[in-house]
Amino acid sequence: MRQRLLTALRRLCGRPLAAPTPPPVDNRLPVLIYGAGRTGQQLAAALLGDDRLRPVAFADDEPRLRGLSMSGLRVHGPDEIAALVARHGIGRIILAMPSASEAARANLTHRLSATGCEVHALPSFADLVTGHAVALYESRPIEPSMLLGRDALENELPGVTDAYAGRRVLVTGAGGSIGSELCRQIATCGPKTLVLLDHGEHALFQIERELRELAPEVEIMPILGSVCQAELVSVLMRARKIDVVLHAAAYKHVPMVEANAIEGMRNNVIGTRTVALAAEAAGVERFILVSTDKAVRPSSVMGASKRFAEMIVQDLATRATRTRFSMVRFGNVLGSSGSVIPTFSEQIARGGPITLTHPDITRYFMTIPEAVRLVLLAGTIARGGDVFVLDMGAPIKVRDIALRMIEAAGLTLRDEAHPEGDIEIEVTGLRPGEKLHEELLIGSDMLTTPHPRILRAQEGHLSEIELVKALKSLSEAIETRDVALLRTILAQWIEQTEAEAVSEGG
Repeated sequence: MRQRLLTALRRLCGRPLAAPTPPPVDNRLPVLIYGAGRTGQQLAAALLGDDRLRPVAFADDEPRLRGLSMSGLRVHGPDEIAALVARHGIGRIILAMPSASEAARANLTHRLSATGCEVHALPSFADLVTGHAVALYESRPIEPSMLLGRDALENELPGVTDAYAGRRVLVTGAGGSIGSELCRQIATCGPKTLVLLDHGEHALFQIERELRELAPEVEIMPILGSVCQAELVSVLMRARKIDVVLHAAAYKHVPMVEANAIEGMRNNVIGTRTVALAAEAAGVERFILVSTDKAVRPSSVMGASKRFAEMIVQDLATRATRTRFSMVRFGNVLGSSGSVIPTFSEQIARGGPITLTHPDITRYFMTIPEAVRLVLLAGTIARGGDVFVLDMGAPIKVRDIALRMIEAAGLTLRDEAHPEGDIEIEVTGLRPGEKLHEELLIGSDMLTTPHPRILRAQEGHLSEIELVKALKSLSEAIETRDVALLRTILAQWIEQTEAEAVSEGG
């Protein structure tokens, strides 16, 4: 048909027609310009004729500019940057904010480095005049191995696309640090439906919008509500015919939950029971609980709440006939909200001091991709009642993390031996409920899994009758808001289950 059309056109025009010429391939590096003001617009215009860089969009903090077109480029909000990087293959972000303070630019550089892009900044006018800067200065992303003291393991963990392709998946706590990354990873697996449950309107709005751009072919369903709402959760499971539940909803900040023990227990314990029972009743195939190393021999209300959540899942796993229940214990996740990385970054950007609760405090650390891949894998290899952990090597001194971040920022430590240094570390003392060292396992008996870096433990727990009795007492304390009674119940039952777990696990 095409050949006949060309022949006809040649006859009409009286001369041969050349076949359409394909557009030239653009091999320039796509870049994002942060700052849509005059400097940013001038930079965009200057780069239009550049043979190495191709500006594709602006990002700006000013809400009034969003959606506008400047110098032929659309202006986006900071929350859209991750989606823009994925869509356009952006490899470099240029900060066109020469009037911003050094601290503000350093802080922004640290945050943008999490996208995996190189981050460059235009020097200020004062720097150009004084000769302190004659070109772009840059800050490359801090490699996880630099902070972890080991290589990141996400590339060693096998993909799980087939396990979630075409499935109906529910993620609770979908707007949180772990929940949102779970959603991003699952969206790339091609699920039939991805249901997002979160009680935070803004967080839910943000992740929904990002996912619709990232995976427009996937049915995305945002649900605003709490995991404690039994009717909502039950109807949602049945109506959407959920196949897999990833339960990441939890209050996780130790001091905050310590000061709000009743609501922490309600959300973390009653919420987990509500979601898990609804999953079993609806015949969900797989249920994976996201837990924490703070659940092992807990010294805080938050840790105790997560241990009770684990026991609920372990108990259901012994009786469930259709749903396979399992759980994953994390160490501290680098870059998650409230974790040391963003906290230290902000403190460094302000010129210090970095606050450290104890000079010898240690933690197990993992990256967000490692944590999420571990959760997704756990659902594919679980037998029922399993506790999965990632072999992360030895725990790391948090002070060492602080020192590495100071060095990565091009600064030096200020202490008695180096009074001329840039950033001071201030020891503030352990907070209520905070432990000096964390553990990942209650017992010592480890089982193998199909992957050498993933460990599995089958730990003891309360019997069904004991758990019912404990949950009844907890519910009474929660409903009467009796914090003293709540702490007494926690101490009683946690001590018993820890002893049984060690005895059973060896």
